[in-house]
Amino acid sequence: MSFVEVEAGRLYYETVGAGAPLVCLHGFALDSRMWADQAAALAGRFQVIGYDLRGFGRSSLPAGPFAHVDDLSVLLDRLGLPRAHVMGLSLGGGVAIDFALAYPERVASLIAVDSTLGGFPWTKDWSPPGRAARSQGLAAARSVWLEDELFAPAMTQPAVAARLRQMAADYSGWHWLNRSPERPLAGGPAYDRLGAIRAPALVVVGELDLPDFHRLAGHLAAHLPDVRRVVLPGVGHMSNMEAPAAFNAALLEFLETAPTP
Repeated sequence: MSFVEVEAGRLYYETVGAGAPLVCLHGFALDSRMWADQAAALAGRFQVIGYDLRGFGRSSLPAGPFAHVDDLSVLLDRLGLPRAHVMGLSLGGGVAIDFALAYPERVASLIAVDSTLGGFPWTKDWSPPGRAARSQGLAAARSVWLEDELFAPAMTQPAVAARLRQMAADYSGWHWLNRSPERPLAGGPAYDRLGAIRAPALVVVGELDLPDFHRLAGHLAAHLPDVRRVVLPGVGHMSNMEAPAAFNAALLEFLETAPTP
């Protein structure tokens, strides 16, 4: 069990394998376990680094102002890594994009999977779990979250559904009950700044993911200077868990041509 001290807290992380470093950033209400299929498949060729974002998994809850991008930079320092491939899904994808703007010299390549994006104009209402947490408690909020249409394709696979339920059960629910003290990205939200990202990028989206995420992936593909877009057929928001073989194949094809960190 490994931890790194960060500003007003600590982060839980795991590393497996050897080779070029690949950092994996998880989605909201999840944790680093969501990348188990990628760690197992890639450890023979990469140093796969998974960690729990502040407020999730075994990492500290926010206790004061912080920035996910600064936390990641501290983790790379702790591991003695000047650069890495940086991959994230959903919330983690948004953090990865922000990191490429905040620390461009540390990103060899960027992989944004069914990603969020700072400044994106969402049409989806993300408030029901928070309302449920405040009015009915965290158990109700977790049910509302997992029953959201976002996870409908994943829930058709019993093994994937069980993993999602376990991670949601282990999530503290802190963000549903508190306002995050995360500092805004210096220079403004990423939405209008994608042209400044010079690292080669892979944008992955599940065919059955929600319209907002397809619209967002299209925005990334249109505005990132060096980008490849992949739509994985027959899967939804949790594309790396729903179709790990197809996901890993697309990821490896991209990484084979990406600069070495």
